[in-house]
Amino acid sequence: MGARLLLINTATPAGGVALTRGETVIGELLLNLKSTHSDRLLPSLQQLCADTGATLADLDGIGVAVGPGSFTGVRVGVATAKGLAFASGKPLLPVSSLQALAGQVPGRGEPVCALLDARKQQVYAGMFQWQEGQPAALEPERVVDPETLLDEIGEETFFIGDGAVVYRTLITRRLGGRARFAPWPCHPLRASSLGPLALAALEAGDVCSPAALAPVYIRPSEAEILFARRPPEGVLDC
Repeated sequence: MGARLLLINTATPAGGVALTRGETVIGELLLNLKSTHSDRLLPSLQQLCADTGATLADLDGIGVAVGPGSFTGVRVGVATAKGLAFASGKPLLPVSSLQALAGQVPGRGEPVCALLDARKQQVYAGMFQWQEGQPAALEPERVVDPETLLDEIGEETFFIGDGAVVYRTLITRRLGGRARFAPWPCHPLRASSLGPLALAALEAGDVCSPAALAPVYIRPSEAEILFARRPPEGVLDC
């Protein structure tokens, strides 16, 4: 029958939840709406469980996109996954949102550049190459301005993600025919795309406890930046 996994993505604007069994998607909800993930995640989980008849007791693990992506969205997904894991005792399976995104275009021969819009004229970027049926990272994921990223790309590259949509004109202007783009339905990250990576992690025993699960932001938050800029204690900022 295969392992049953609950999969949660709130790292991107198009958040969603999915239930898989082995290599089969049993059910999925994808919501690319302006409402916040905190408003729609729990109702989506309830709807998914009602439609599929699944319960927490039926699961073998809980996969969650830990980032990078929206700071608030990542926190919502991670906190919810932790709560479900505490309640059920099921193992957690953290998944990179960029790696899962690259997994939506399987079997590409050229490098796949997964891009998420990080705002502030930056993108979250990950470069991957398909190896043994999985998108393998070619370099560490990072936050970078698109111009710098494109200056480093010298070969034909396949782009996917909302960052590729936002900066498509720039990418095409800079790379010309070396740039390939995913079809538009592939750009939003689907929760079910976490499935292959989460399943592989479960089978390898690479699981995580609620206490150990942590978001992957890559870029410091505004609060951290402001805190770092504050004057040392005891020094007047006149």
